[in-house]
Amino acid sequence: MIPLVDVKAQYEPLIPALKERFAEVLESGRFIFGPEVEAFERESAAYLDVPYAIGVANGTDALVLSLEAMGIGPGDEVICPSFTFYATAEAIARVGATPVFADIDPVTLNLDPEDVAARITPRTKAIMPVHLLGRPAPLVALESLGLPLIEDAAQAFGAEGVASTGVCSTFSFFPTKNLFALGDGGLVACRDDAVAERVRMLRFHGSRDKQTFELVGTNSRLDAIQAAALRVFLPELEGWNRGRREGAARYAELGLGDVVGLPLDEPGHVYHIYVVRTPDRARIAAALKEAGIASASYYVTPLHLQPAMRYLGYGPGSFPETERAAADNLALPMWGCIGADVQERVVSTVRAAVAMAAA
Repeated sequence: MIPLVDVKAQYEPLIPALKERFAEVLESGRFIFGPEVEAFERESAAYLDVPYAIGVANGTDALVLSLEAMGIGPGDEVICPSFTFYATAEAIARVGATPVFADIDPVTLNLDPEDVAARITPRTKAIMPVHLLGRPAPLVALESLGLPLIEDAAQAFGAEGVASTGVCSTFSFFPTKNLFALGDGGLVACRDDAVAERVRMLRFHGSRDKQTFELVGTNSRLDAIQAAALRVFLPELEGWNRGRREGAARYAELGLGDVVGLPLDEPGHVYHIYVVRTPDRARIAAALKEAGIASASYYVTPLHLQPAMRYLGYGPGSFPETERAAADNLALPMWGCIGADVQERVVSTVRAAVAMAAA
């Protein structure tokens, strides 16, 4: 069976280093905060070239805490895409603000700045672009609209330009991500002193010292074991991302573009998910499954059509490009050390399925 992402293939060579680092944590007896978390926060801040990096429990909490730290809440609006994982809009709703959806660019699948501009109102307090599938969102164009950016970078650690403009940039370390933990974990990268301090407090019950509680916060901490793993993995990230880009180029070289629409390559894309577009999605997915090859379709029901978001009043046809992408996207196997033999099997299976459809 060829998986959609082979996480173990990436970390297996690093198991000795992981065991050594875990032994140090066990010996220290420090499992909450402590030196491993502090070291990872310093190292990730340096990698991202931001003043502050704050470890939290998961990527969803990173979004919620960023919104709360920026004072966004009831009566406010935040513009985001509908073609993304539910956590993006969920976080906005969680703080009492209103998610305002905008359509996507049909080529990049990221927010369309023109459609975003058309949806700005006096109540709009921020824009939340998603660096979807590992492709950098159009930050310069979005920043020119004059509103703070909160970058949802859960799928794009290491992508060019990520965390370069947003007040906060949020990351998930779910095990399938480009930079992954061995469980849940998240990070808020921040460029604003006051916002960073509030995120630190909010992740720890609104306190600086566990004695005085200045805010109504939550318990959202990156634990030391996950930080230890992330410190082992961070130096490997450039190589893994390079491997993903090489894998994307190899799919093109193998002629995959002859039978399906390939993602547009551009500098900085780190291919967290390798998504093609095809009207033959069901047939191709069935053929891949029969051949023992995993595939997946993402965001088949876009957020504006999800039951929990019905109160916003959107209906079918509200976002044409989003709905087209939901109907024809198909993710193929991709990870940081994917081999040519695997990709050859994938491409030959897709080719055969398309040829059968045309016969």
